[in-house]
Amino acid sequence: MSRFYLFLWLRWAARLTLCSTSLAAFSSFFLTAIIYVLRGLPELNMEIIGALIDIFKFWFPVFFSFTILIALFRGLKYIFNSCINGFELKLLSCDSKDVIESVGYGDLVKVWRKWLMLLIWLIGSIMILAIIYTNLFTSYSTLFEWFNIYWLYGFILISGYFSFIIMSSRCKKVKIVIC
Repeated sequence: MSRFYLFLWLRWAARLTLCSTSLAAFSSFFLTAIIYVLRGLPELNMEIIGALIDIFKFWFPVFFSFTILIALFRGLKYIFNSCINGFELKLLSCDSKDVIESVGYGDLVKVWRKWLMLLIWLIGSIMILAIIYTNLFTSYSTLFEWFNIYWLYGFILISGYFSFIIMSSRCKKVKIVIC
């Protein structure tokens, strides 16, 4: 069963990473291109290229913050009804008896809200542990000297693994079956 959770988490983490980074990179590139066009398409020299790269680097973390939420919602649909190591997660209907074979985004709203709140609590727990570790074992005095969106993304990935275990054992609308 632990291999099931590991492979489920790896599949989810790879999809989340690919979706969120590619969508953030595309959005940042698109906005950078719009700014370049609005400035009158100046001739590309080292100064202009450096400025465009700086614009891209500025907007990437901003878009990355939003695309993580989009990827979290979109990625939850694909963890259901896929056989991983002999097991699969099934989403149950409202009466908790019938299995939903074709999972749609409308079916996931209640489960996603519970899962997102679980993720928030787990991320908060990891952040508390990070604060304790920071104060005891590093020269940093506060969490926000080193904390950024990329650390938060790592915390999301770590808490995602534990959330699958907790969600499948505690949520009444999610069931693990043998495939």
